Amino acid sequence: MENATTQELLARVRAWVEDDPDEQTRVELRDLLGRAEAGEAAAVEELEDRFAGFLEFGTAGLRGALGAGPHRMNRAVVIRTAAGLTAYLRRTLEAAGDRTPGPAVVIGFDARHNSDVFARDTAAVVEGAGGRAMVLPHPLPTPVLAFAIQHLGADAGVMVTASHNPPQDNGYKVYLGDGSQIVPPADADISAEIAQVTSVREVPMARDGWVTLGEDVVEAYLEAAVAVLDPDSPRDLSVVHTALHGVGSGVVLEAFRRAGFPELSPVASQEEPDPDFPTVTFPNPEEPGAIDAALELAGQVRPDLVIANDPDADRCALAVQDGGAWRMLRGDEVGALLGHHVLARGRVSKERRVLARSIVSSRLLGAMAQAAGLPGQETLTGFKWIGRVPGLAYGYEEALGYCVDPATVPDKDGVTAALMAAELAATLRAEGRTLLDVLDDLALEHGVHATDAFSVRVADLALIPPVLARLREQPPAELGGVAVATVEDLAEGVGALPPTEGLRFLLEDDTRVIVRPSGTEPKLKVYLEAVVPVDGREHLAHARGEAARRLAAVREGMEQLTAL
Repeated sequence: MENATTQELLARVRAWVEDDPDEQTRVELRDLLGRAEAGEAAAVEELEDRFAGFLEFGTAGLRGALGAGPHRMNRAVVIRTAAGLTAYLRRTLEAAGDRTPGPAVVIGFDARHNSDVFARDTAAVVEGAGGRAMVLPHPLPTPVLAFAIQHLGADAGVMVTASHNPPQDNGYKVYLGDGSQIVPPADADISAEIAQVTSVREVPMARDGWVTLGEDVVEAYLEAAVAVLDPDSPRDLSVVHTALHGVGSGVVLEAFRRAGFPELSPVASQEEPDPDFPTVTFPNPEEPGAIDAALELAGQVRPDLVIANDPDADRCALAVQDGGAWRMLRGDEVGALLGHHVLARGRVSKERRVLARSIVSSRLLGAMAQAAGLPGQETLTGFKWIGRVPGLAYGYEEALGYCVDPATVPDKDGVTAALMAAELAATLRAEGRTLLDVLDDLALEHGVHATDAFSVRVADLALIPPVLARLREQPPAELGGVAVATVEDLAEGVGALPPTEGLRFLLEDDTRVIVRPSGTEPKLKVYLEAVVPVDGREHLAHARGEAARRLAAVREGMEQLTAL
């Protein structure tokens, strides 16, 4: 016998099926519904999960597993979201006195399952509401979409991508007219408009009328991307590149060709887009094993540098030879190298002179800014915050995101970051030096800034708040044998930073620990940084060893404190 709660759930499922415009997801739900009506507990449990509220729209837009129901990524959810976004844009334009018929929205998509379908649905909703939709010509990197918003004078942009998430996911990232990602209160305002959409079938959708853009927008992006380089800088550099089955290969290889670099050596098995990501367990360059194929090819062709982009090419990873073996550089190391290059190239101006980093990134960039007499700024995690820093000249986050051309793309851009990294490596090669030599120079000047991080993955997000509550109520008095000097609750706001979930501990030896939930994945993340002064080049190895010892000791303590 079904109880009242189950009956109510099944009624909601039936209503959703009737309103769902997609035959594939209707069939999926009907199957689950039939099994649930027959008393199958597993089917009821699955429906409870799929109908556990609407997939939350936040500052990262939408991101979740593909499937039927309001708590999954599907056409019904995307159409509701597009309708809410368009209503928000129309209301915002009207409040600003803009009398245009409707918002202009440029829409991009990657090669994941249903990305093109979700992009087309978004265009149909925008046009149906009296707006103007412009769709990129084919699957392209996220930075091309971020560039196109300002280039085309659009009021907003939508990128259909799940970035580096697993194959079963997709996502919906929203940008405003200045090319920046949404931040509060825009996310809550858009969510409120989405909530007003009670029926997908009542959303006006045009059958045609939107513009499918030509290759000229890609040409314009490539021209701007290559312009970040000094036309007279060295180009003699051999590079192995992997796109990790994403959409970056064509744009990256063409950008390097136009910039005058020798032809890149792509990882053939990962060069073409494939939404199933067959050669990697997890399509994120940060994950162990993700760039093994690139390193294997590097062992054969012996390049100067290995470059990896994530599937939507807004992130960039580098690997270099270190002591005869290939080593992937940490995001903070690449962040410091690109910051150094921005300063050395004089890519700062009176209008753009701020070097920004996320709160979980290394403090080294701040030290570099101070030494250069420039303002350094710390932001909350994510380029939705970094990209909107006033006067930004360069910004980065440790998760392999770098913005080297904020005037053109105020977002992380794995294509221009790759070009700048290659320019730096080629310049150093011409001098008989390497990227590791620059890291040594920075350590000698500013001290060793060693970083580490680990994640606690969870099957249920409800497991994370108790861990944070425990750390708040009983913060550690010491970590790794060193006293904790200060404990900061980021949820209360720290300095000029807005409140965010997480904690920050500073030890007496200047070691820093930050604990926060991931904004895009079901995990708790812990970030560590040890800073050790260096008294001359002969003491550099010792300082690095001491930093590694501190990190290992603190990590052991934090792993115990965050265990579920």
